[in-house]
Amino acid sequence: MPKRLLLLASHAFAALAGFGLGIYLLPILTAPPAPSQVELATLAGQATYSGEFRRDLKDSDPLHWGEGRISVSTHNIVLTGRIAPGPDYKLYLSPEFVETEADFIRLKPQMQRVGEVRTFDNFIVPVPATVDVARYTTVIVWCESFSQFITAARYR
Repeated sequence: MPKRLLLLASHAFAALAGFGLGIYLLPILTAPPAPSQVELATLAGQATYSGEFRRDLKDSDPLHWGEGRISVSTHNIVLTGRIAPGPDYKLYLSPEFVETEADFIRLKPQMQRVGEVRTFDNFIVPVPATVDVARYTTVIVWCESFSQFITAARYR
């Protein structure tokens, strides 16, 4: 009987570990190619505002972080840098700087969802014509599936 229990426990552990690894690796394997340096430089040069993603935010950790320069224009939000890979990332604009999940959830009704983040080394997210970036101060990357704060940057 103990041998069966050990076998069952080891298989359950392997299944859970495989599932977790799959959730982490699938977005990396299915991500489209990152934008080119020329495209990043061109669009970042058109930005009205800029800010920095930093790894030292309150709710950032080794699996949830961002680093690099954010450039915000009326047409695009550009990251020249990196974010931790993960599933279902969304880009939001906030009227206030946030660096915790609790603050994000508290302010979410006042935020504007801009679009999806699909690449982890640099990204370009188009800003819908209906969004006025001047009404907000902060760019936030949020994992919708797991309600997880990834990173934020104040841009004005």
